[in-house]
Amino acid sequence: MPTRRAVLAAALTVLAAAGCSGSGSGEQQADQQTVVVSTFPFGVKEFEQAVVTPFTKKTGIKVELDTGSNADRLSKLKLAKGEPEADVVLISDYFAALGQKEGLFQKVDVPNMKQLAPFATEGAYDGPAYTHQLNGVIYNTTKLSQEQAADWGLFANAANKGKVALPDISVTAGQLMISGVGEAYGKGPYDIDTSLKTLAGWAPNVLQFYTSTTEVTNLLTQGEIVAADALSGFATQLVTSGEPIAWTAPAEGRYMATNRAMIPKGARNPQGAAKFIDYMLSAEAQSATAKIVGDLPTNPKAEIPADIAKVTGEAAKDPVAAGFKTLDPAQLVGTRDTWVDRFTREVAGK
Repeated sequence: MPTRRAVLAAALTVLAAAGCSGSGSGEQQADQQTVVVSTFPFGVKEFEQAVVTPFTKKTGIKVELDTGSNADRLSKLKLAKGEPEADVVLISDYFAALGQKEGLFQKVDVPNMKQLAPFATEGAYDGPAYTHQLNGVIYNTTKLSQEQAADWGLFANAANKGKVALPDISVTAGQLMISGVGEAYGKGPYDIDTSLKTLAGWAPNVLQFYTSTTEVTNLLTQGEIVAADALSGFATQLVTSGEPIAWTAPAEGRYMATNRAMIPKGARNPQGAAKFIDYMLSAEAQSATAKIVGDLPTNPKAEIPADIAKVTGEAAKDPVAAGFKTLDPAQLVGTRDTWVDRFTREVAGK
């Protein structure tokens, strides 16, 4: 017959086990009520206002943001070794492709993907594009006409020596420019030899190969340059503020980049992640991000604000109809290091 002490010990063991079980269940339940979103470090307050707050209000799911550069956040994901902190990763297409090559992401399939423009759900990526960025030329309207700005030849014109800027290959516009020049002067967007040779010929005219938005806008507003190859988003605030600035798509060689919504393998709350991405892709959320954040939508049903329409026209809603194309990540991931090295030596180092 068991002693009183043995019975008491057994009871305590049962209670301890029940307590542990309850704690684990509580933690799991808490995980399901929180989504960790890895995103860019800029426009965070605007993103919270446009997407995070209404999503939480609608679903009851809390959102924690983890910010950083594309490269830093991708490295963090690699170091996690299948146990990532993030449930959703918002990242540029090139870095999304790098992560896919490492097997870091799982396939995203949510209802609102059916509403998106075809380029936003192309099969090269595991996750959909939630915004896109158009490459073109931002210019001073008192110095250049739209026709002059749309011609790549303006960067080769000796009359513009020291009055133009081009992006470094390290920024999004850099690869889009290289591909645009490759198409305009060579055999296509991946004709790196022709593109670099052409850009090297323009290098003596280039005041600066920029690496940030601030550099370009300062050069323009201070009158140091008359034009620069740049993403359309660079121009929106300048145009609406009344500066004599405009943006135009190039006459040929039109390329765009996308930002992708990805779910990492091993995400603790994949269901919540899917709900968050689905909301991001809705016309409601895409209209809000266009208005508040300035993102170009991938859902054709989203409303385009007047300030964005003033800069990009119909290309904001239907970039493909306006002649813009995306780049094949398979053509870029394996060559990136070589191209960066060549650009530095053959173009920027001139």
